[in-house]
Amino acid sequence: MEVPFYLSFNEFENRYYDNLEKWFEEFRNTSEIDYLKSLSELYSPYLYYNFANDRLQTDASIHIKNCFFPYYEKMGLSFCTSCGNGKQKQTGMNHVFEWKTITMMEYAQHILDKINRYFLKNNISPKTQNVLDYINNQKIITSKDGAGYCVNYSQHQSTISFLKAYLPCYGQTVDIAVYRDFMFSMVQIAECIDQKLKAVQAFENTIHFKAKSEAKFKVQMSHQFLMICN
Repeated sequence: MEVPFYLSFNEFENRYYDNLEKWFEEFRNTSEIDYLKSLSELYSPYLYYNFANDRLQTDASIHIKNCFFPYYEKMGLSFCTSCGNGKQKQTGMNHVFEWKTITMMEYAQHILDKINRYFLKNNISPKTQNVLDYINNQKIITSKDGAGYCVNYSQHQSTISFLKAYLPCYGQTVDIAVYRDFMFSMVQIAECIDQKLKAVQAFENTIHFKAKSEAKFKVQMSHQFLMICN
């Protein structure tokens, strides 16, 4: 069973027991704790622990390569990242990139644009093709159309649940109102999951516990790095 990803707390809450029943139908020898663990893993990537407020907060972003073509004095059909170093000039266009952090809404729009460009290039009517059928097509998703974001296909796998819930089946733009609801709902959903886990004494599996532990680990690693540098 693929656990559904919800963008609003009300929908998550209203569908919780229906989905739990489906879970038991498919996985007969499991418990509700197993289902809650699955939910915890599903929503954790969109949350982080805030030390100042001692609470979870939404972090809907992704680290991605922002690719571009470098400028060289000798412009032409060939771009070479090793020109001027005594190496042979290469043919083709080589991307140079810098890392950039963008919101999941921007990422979703980028994926949607890629799919719609594919429709246009192949004379496919966007009114007859469901966008969601193409969100994990490696050839489309990783295509490089000049400069712009370069999608890592392995990293892209972690966004599929969100994209399935957020992207429109047909159309060229994402809905900012739905995204806003998603941003407000993540903490509520996490707190609901954590309350149910606490009720069965599974504290170490709560999103809050895992996020706080991860945050502490990052702080400790930063302190150790600074000590080594000094």
